[in-house]
Amino acid sequence: MLVGFLVLTDSFSQDPTFSQFYANPLYLSPSFAGATEQYRLGLNYRNQWPAVPGVFHTYSVSFDMAMPNFNSGVGVLATYDVAGSGNLSTTNIGLLYSYDFNITNDWHIRPGVNFKFYYLGLDIYELVFNSQLTGSGTTPSIYPPPFENVADVDFAASALAYNDRIWAGFTLDHLLVPKTSFYGDDATVPIKFNLYGGLQLYKKTRLRVKLKEVLSVAVNYQTQSKFHQTDIGLYYYRDPLIFGVWYRGIPFLTTQAGDAIIGLIGIKTSNLHIGYSYDFTVSNLIGNTGGAHEVSLVYEFTSFSITPQRKRIRAIPCPEF
Repeated sequence: MLVGFLVLTDSFSQDPTFSQFYANPLYLSPSFAGATEQYRLGLNYRNQWPAVPGVFHTYSVSFDMAMPNFNSGVGVLATYDVAGSGNLSTTNIGLLYSYDFNITNDWHIRPGVNFKFYYLGLDIYELVFNSQLTGSGTTPSIYPPPFENVADVDFAASALAYNDRIWAGFTLDHLLVPKTSFYGDDATVPIKFNLYGGLQLYKKTRLRVKLKEVLSVAVNYQTQSKFHQTDIGLYYYRDPLIFGVWYRGIPFLTTQAGDAIIGLIGIKTSNLHIGYSYDFTVSNLIGNTGGAHEVSLVYEFTSFSITPQRKRIRAIPCPEF
């Protein structure tokens, strides 16, 4: 629609947000690249506000691997977000790297970087102008842009500190402030700051290695331009099932206080993690959006080159969803 087109061309764009933060760890922070003893392939899909006309879909594909002998991890992350009747789409494809510093016997610090290609696209022929709404054919108040796509490069940096039961980190994204204007002006993606962390309140293991039962609490704060959001969540894992609940919109720490309650259920096996979550809107938009559906699929597999002598990495205690 024309109104949506005006808003999108005159304002700063913002990133989509996944509710299952830790089912898409590379999107949350490049410090998670290679934070697994196996190869890891992740697929994520989010359907935002299905009751609102137009589409708000976000897709993510990631792959990462650990290089324990170099205390490093590498990964690839691709995201595709499409919104509105004009198929306004944003594509990011990035290469990630992280390095693990063993500070003490218990504590590790893991910085990370993400170098990425940014692409913004628009299907101008799907938009509706004033001249198409009236029989007299009035002149539209805005002219079609000269460009139907915008390409740029971008960069993100992060750091993560953790021990066996605590993790905390931050991410600074869009440090190169990529351009987002179809008219060639100075509109850019604002820098995003993300602060996250959590604590395992209770942990029970089997054979001293495999987790059997865990209760964790986690928080996530992000700000971008004039937008602020703070979430708090609780996870309960009892092999092989995991249940979680998040509250999005902590008062005084969020632009839209009381935004949503998020329910999560997942199953975790030695190789496969499958999760589903639903965002139930509790703001003044309740009953109008249809909430949001999100599905995650993570598959971990072992390299044939792994041997008993291979150096092992310290596992980060955060949840998998």
